[in-house]
Amino acid sequence: MKETIEEILHLWGIGKSRVSQIYSSAWEIDHDYVIKVYDDREQLERNIRIMTILWDCGIPVAEILPTKAGEKYIARKGHYFFLSKKLQGTRVSDLKDEKIAWEMGRAIAQLHRAFRICETKVEFRDNSLLAEMKGWIRENLAKDGWNTVSRAEYANALERLEQGYDSLPRQLIHRDVHYENFLFYEGRLSGYIDFDLSQRNIRIFDLGYFLAGLLAEELREPFTKEEWSKDVEAAIAGYESVEKLSARERAAIPCVMECIEILFAAYFIGMGDAECARSACGIFHFIQGCESDMDNREPDALDCQVLL
Repeated sequence: MKETIEEILHLWGIGKSRVSQIYSSAWEIDHDYVIKVYDDREQLERNIRIMTILWDCGIPVAEILPTKAGEKYIARKGHYFFLSKKLQGTRVSDLKDEKIAWEMGRAIAQLHRAFRICETKVEFRDNSLLAEMKGWIRENLAKDGWNTVSRAEYANALERLEQGYDSLPRQLIHRDVHYENFLFYEGRLSGYIDFDLSQRNIRIFDLGYFLAGLLAEELREPFTKEEWSKDVEAAIAGYESVEKLSARERAAIPCVMECIEILFAAYFIGMGDAECARSACGIFHFIQGCESDMDNREPDALDCQVLL
């Protein structure tokens, strides 16, 4: 793939350059540009459309650069390529920084607001966390003999998710919210990347995915319950500085986070990765423990209301 990219850079007027892989489908060009590679033309065109709409809305996404011939992307050897300017910013290193968690919550809400414009102009896959719980997630857990996530744990999470699920606001979401896709520079959001998984779903999925994901990312110095609860509180406060959550949404956040970890456990079971499935189940239990601790504390002693 690197050789193919080096061969086509001249189409954008770029000469001999240093090409280095960032991740499986993206390559950095001389620290100035990023070239993204797709196998699915429809997905590429949808993502270019999303980025164009967000750019026009003033949302910080990478600027797409047309070829010298004015093409937004090119096709080579069964793959599709587009080039964009590299956004300034890096991955956040201190996952326990409450100020950054607040900024992240605000960034998610700002993106959700702009996404509602995208929904009027582009068609997206309609998905449902509840339907997934009842479908492939259950099937994978059952194939595992309920050894990773017990039948009772699954049933309890499903029952709680189902209560009032239809009242949870739905819209286009990012679906892959973490600090590698939301870039920060000097403590402030500098840009959004990677809309490959964007879909319609309950909007608090993005918040839940981010907050549960913190527990999976911080492996060197795992979160204490108090540290993580403060990040939860900060992220939700940041979100609500832009978009208010309903009482039902706030109440559903713990269950959504737990269901997301059950989803990951089922996914890794399907991939044959027992270790990662157990890790996801461990995060599921951690979130359960945070929620039960909050339920058992006196109201006057609460310093984080979100998990009630």
